[in-house]
Amino acid sequence: MSNDRALIDRFLEMMAAQVGAARNTIAAYRSDLALASDALGGALANADEAALARLGESWLDLSRSSVARKAAALRRFYAFLMDEGLRRDDPGHALPRPGARRALPKTLSHADIDRLFATITARLARDPVDPGDRRMEALLELLYGSGLRATELVSLPRNAIQPDRPFLILRGKGGRERLVPVSDRARAAVARWREHVAADRAFLFPSGKGHLSRVRLYQLVRALAAAAGIPPDRISPHVLRHAFATHLLEGGADLRALQSMLGHADIATTEIYTHVDSRRLVELVNERHPLVDAGKRSP
Repeated sequence: MSNDRALIDRFLEMMAAQVGAARNTIAAYRSDLALASDALGGALANADEAALARLGESWLDLSRSSVARKAAALRRFYAFLMDEGLRRDDPGHALPRPGARRALPKTLSHADIDRLFATITARLARDPVDPGDRRMEALLELLYGSGLRATELVSLPRNAIQPDRPFLILRGKGGRERLVPVSDRARAAVARWREHVAADRAFLFPSGKGHLSRVRLYQLVRALAAAAGIPPDRISPHVLRHAFATHLLEGGADLRALQSMLGHADIATTEIYTHVDSRRLVELVNERHPLVDAGKRSP
């Protein structure tokens, strides 16, 4: 795989520098390409259509989404080789195209969200207040109130959110900057939690020498859900981000505005949140369409 490895490294360098691919994307591409190279005896870069067809057949037991991801990584790799003048042909069309359907995201009802906030509010009514509950309040407000990704949330600098600034600018997935709204109640919750964070700490949610891990955040969210009577397997930090998006759309938010707030590069990614109640969509047409008023005016 020696020659493959060098070309894979060059390809991934291009993905990081020119495309701005996220670290997790780079890692997934590296894994898929390395496994394909191993399967082809280190001859991935020179593989022909027949070899790729056989490789695709070896993926039959994998899920549609896994096959789609692997095939996409290889097709992009061969396109890179052609752009670099290292191949004259592109054998990628021999790879399977399972057309994996994107599953609708898990989400929570408004009642579920109310139970989560009621549980943390009850805890904060204790005297004295546990600093851990202050932290959980701030985490919950930012997950559901601003739709932050888990990594973005746990790595926030200590002073990223200020009481007099209703937004923050952060660099998210793929290195893209975006403006994130922060509600009044979220800013207040963060201010209360920050009183427990030493002024010399770099992160808003410190842990050890660094910041709170994504795994620990996941555990905290599930523990709160259990206390609120919500099955823990129904919730995660990402599910709260989905709830943020879904509930905004249900409230009439514009899809483009939501795309900007979530930091999606492609509007197609945001469109998975249009799984709002179909009855509400019918009601919107019946109540808001101009022809409704025209019908009322007609004799």
